[in-house]
Amino acid sequence: MASATAVTAVGAVVGMASGSEGKTTQTVDVAGATLLAEVPSGAQAQTISDNIGQQASAQQASADAAAKAAAEQKAAEEAARQKAAADAQAKADAQAKADAQAKADAEKAAKAADDQRKATEAANRSKARSAMAAVDDSAPAVSVSPGSVQDLARSIVGNDSQFQCFSNIVKRESGWDYTATNKSSGAYGLVQALPGSKMASAGADWRTNPATQIKWGLSYMNSRYGSPCGAWSFWQAHSWY
Repeated sequence: MASATAVTAVGAVVGMASGSEGKTTQTVDVAGATLLAEVPSGAQAQTISDNIGQQASAQQASADAAAKAAAEQKAAEEAARQKAAADAQAKADAQAKADAQAKADAEKAAKAADDQRKATEAANRSKARSAMAAVDDSAPAVSVSPGSVQDLARSIVGNDSQFQCFSNIVKRESGWDYTATNKSSGAYGLVQALPGSKMASAGADWRTNPATQIKWGLSYMNSRYGSPCGAWSFWQAHSWY
């Protein structure tokens, strides 16, 4: 847009051309006047400079904010990673502690069970010894030889094949000694009853009378295994009956 000065200059030139024919015409540099008019004044230049500065400051502030947000995001991610690692380590430590406690508890339970077993065995031995000590010593002792004890058993068992099975067991348990005592368990007699006092169900003289022991042993084999041969089959597989 031309300035007021430029417009006035143009008007003057036109007027002179139309109203004063033959007179010398004064030439005006319209283009130069227009360009000079478009140069900003000092206040306008300052305003432009201020605007450029504000834009630069705003751009710098935006860049600083973006950098700060990126740093905060990175710090948050690192904190999350460290927390996850700490949680995993704590979980692993807790599991290791639980495993160690479970192992200790299992070992403690096994020891308690073993102690209980030993206590039970000791109690059974003590009971067997007490029962033997409390036997009625007034029962008359029976003096017999091993051969006569076998003959006695044969007569009580009756069946020859069953007697042979009965004999096989007695031979290995006591060697046909009706006073045989197992020092470890306290088992007693021809058939090694445990405790020996169980044979009292067949007679009060169970400690000194082989016939009482044979009767009890035969009854035990019949009731538990069906027969002496049934007991002998079990004994062969387990070395006890």
